[in-house]
Amino acid sequence: MVVIGRINYARFRGVAKIALGISIALLVAVIIPGVGITSHGATRWLGIPGTTMRFQPSEIAKLGVILYFADSISKKKDKMRTLRYGILPYGFILALIAVLMYFEPHLSGTVLILGIGAAMMFVGGIRGYWVGIGIGGIAAVAYAFLSGLITYNSSRIAIWLDPLNDAFKTGTGYQTRQSLIAIGSGGLLGLGLGKSRQKFLFLPEEHNDCIFSIICEELGLIGATLIMAIFALLIIRGYWIALHARDRFGSLLVVGITTQIALQVFLNIAVVTNLVPNTGISLPFFSFGGTALAIQLAEMGVVLSVSRQMPPG
Repeated sequence: MVVIGRINYARFRGVAKIALGISIALLVAVIIPGVGITSHGATRWLGIPGTTMRFQPSEIAKLGVILYFADSISKKKDKMRTLRYGILPYGFILALIAVLMYFEPHLSGTVLILGIGAAMMFVGGIRGYWVGIGIGGIAAVAYAFLSGLITYNSSRIAIWLDPLNDAFKTGTGYQTRQSLIAIGSGGLLGLGLGKSRQKFLFLPEEHNDCIFSIICEELGLIGATLIMAIFALLIIRGYWIALHARDRFGSLLVVGITTQIALQVFLNIAVVTNLVPNTGISLPFFSFGGTALAIQLAEMGVVLSVSRQMPPG
């Protein structure tokens, strides 16, 4: 983060197309039979030859989309208001990535990348009615999931609607139930740092998707509120930097990165509290995962670079 923060962010223009190309190639590779690594019913990982290490191409794709969209949109200005230059090329890229991630499947990653791309296009200057069309499309997809038209997520919808009843009958709602128990066990002040009981094989994925439940259990309502306040300050600061960036490229970079963080925080907390169906999304900077953490720190370095070069005043 510190190293990237000292690099002039304008240099990242030169790698934008390469980053997007590599991202798409890796997403293609992960769905090739025998190449991608499957875990918990989803094929989202690629292995590093000669090691036991693996990584998620979808994490790299987020950064690839941000770099390419920021570079391309910043050059078009008023052309972003046209269908040919402002909607079709970016819509095609987002659709291609969404299709590739559908076959993994990776719903949460798809939602994140679509949200990032849509936010950057909106800030880049697309017409307002395209935003309405986009919201309508998202609503249609949501309806499809809720109606059980997409079978992969139908059980998750059932768990979300009645997690406790499902937990006793079939066991598929076990994670949601244990997550809510962890949150409730923390009370106001929590059990104390490192004193969680749910992390001892009761709560699945306690180090990853459900880390916020453990935070609530150990630090209580006060500690969890403090963590959310820190995230809120980070997000507000990010958008403030975007508003005061030196140029459109820097502004769009920070909008994309900040939107990614904001969406991940919201969706992760919403999932562990059962406000939305389980999507398997991590909490930035807290959840276990080398690829995600490395990308997030690199992104913070980009934001720092833009911040360091803001015009005075």
